[in-house]
Amino acid sequence: MDFIWIFFAFICGLAAKTISLPPSIGFLAAGFILNIAGYQADESLSLLSDLGITIMLFTIGLKLNVKNLFKTEVWLGSSLHTILWILGTIAFFKLLALMSISYFVDLDLSTAALIAFALSFSSTVCVIKLLEENGEVRTRHGKLAVSILVIQDIVAVAFLVMATGKTPSVWAFSLLGLFLIKPLVNKVIDHVGHGELIPLTGIFLALGSYELFSLVNIKGDLGALLIGMYLASHTKATEINKALMSFKDIFLIGFFLSIGFTAIPTLEMFSLALLLVLLIPIKFILFYGIFSLLKMRCRSAFLTSLSLSNFSEFGLIVGALSVTAGWLSNDWLVILALSVSISFILTNVIYRFAHTLFAKHRDFLALFERERKLAEDSFSQPAQRPILIVGMGRVGMGAYQAINNHSDAPAWGLDADKDKITWLANKGIDGYYGDAEDIHFWESLDLSRIELVLLALPSVQDSITIKKLLNAVHYKGKIAAVARYEDERAQLEEFGIDKVFNFYTEVGVGFAEESLSLLANKTA
Repeated sequence: MDFIWIFFAFICGLAAKTISLPPSIGFLAAGFILNIAGYQADESLSLLSDLGITIMLFTIGLKLNVKNLFKTEVWLGSSLHTILWILGTIAFFKLLALMSISYFVDLDLSTAALIAFALSFSSTVCVIKLLEENGEVRTRHGKLAVSILVIQDIVAVAFLVMATGKTPSVWAFSLLGLFLIKPLVNKVIDHVGHGELIPLTGIFLALGSYELFSLVNIKGDLGALLIGMYLASHTKATEINKALMSFKDIFLIGFFLSIGFTAIPTLEMFSLALLLVLLIPIKFILFYGIFSLLKMRCRSAFLTSLSLSNFSEFGLIVGALSVTAGWLSNDWLVILALSVSISFILTNVIYRFAHTLFAKHRDFLALFERERKLAEDSFSQPAQRPILIVGMGRVGMGAYQAINNHSDAPAWGLDADKDKITWLANKGIDGYYGDAEDIHFWESLDLSRIELVLLALPSVQDSITIKKLLNAVHYKGKIAAVARYEDERAQLEEFGIDKVFNFYTEVGVGFAEESLSLLANKTA
């Protein structure tokens, strides 16, 4: 049975990739196909799904700054959206009831509010997966989306506590003692080293936190998220996160498969699910309007809203609880499962064109932008620095130090991760916070003062996107980029990048040249 799941997941995932769709859409389809074929999910699939969600939430926590949760655009934006969404969705349901559409006619106000509440959440799994695939987790809009998802998860836990009557144990207060032993925990992680113990350490911490919080009657997934945030400041947080990436992706296959096993739909249920999906544009409009009202830049507001425009797997949990309590018929659980699945597909497909859509409708979207922006969305260009390095990772840092140590033309760095900019400042590095994939950013610069742009980015697609933006703002200087493989190098050169460095080849050449200089010095 397990091989059959793997076989169908692989075939459907490969088919989705072949037609330029994310493999997760194929995994969803595989679950429905297996269900229709008569197969049933067992405990191993549920375990795989739970492991994937737990590890994913733990890795989110490792990258999350708790201060982000207290930003106005996060807590107020999330709260306003939930309230307006529930009111608007109830009105929509009542309209469908007036049209005598089945299933909606018999909904009373409290049940309609319950379904609206379930649909108000965005999918943590879908959104994080989407942001990771596009390399946008640490961008302004990526961090905002993740922070709102965390707020929603906290609200979800509060609801489950009230709905199930399962209140946290009095021993939950003892978890505060974790702050007292943090130095000891840090020393243990330091002692792990950098080898095969790193992924095991991550899995141990993720699953251990799940069990620890479950013991005191707090949702284990929330525990994994909070412990990840607790360890986010550790120097090995990034290393642990990278070590867990492959495990997380494999386990999440179980999650996408399990959605398809929820129930077998009828044509009527599928039609009703499509009606619910019609609400997704309303979710986007509400998010965008609220973010604009809270003085966010239109691009950040647009991308955040688009990523959050889906339904959450939490809707299935609410549905299952409601069915058990007798508030909803079992058919509603099928309808919710279908609407969640369709929303996943739509988000994955539409977000692939997010930057293109923004560029096409930028003038219209900018009409809703407030004249006064948040301080975080403002940018001041450094003077007398003609070389700009986009992406201050290891490659960007190396380029920055080499240029400023050996060149008369000083460089400045740019990164979309504000926490990294703070870290760079503490190291004495002239880094600035900004999103190079935002055309507003390039339009705000005096490009005549920039002679060379170095794209030190791991994603070829990101480099191509930035090259398009530079063309759009009529940048006349030179552009250099890095690539990991020869086909990527050829692609970038064909697109018009002036100089492309093969990451692995150039590192090897540089290493050899530096090493040979030792022999030359010895001979001299």
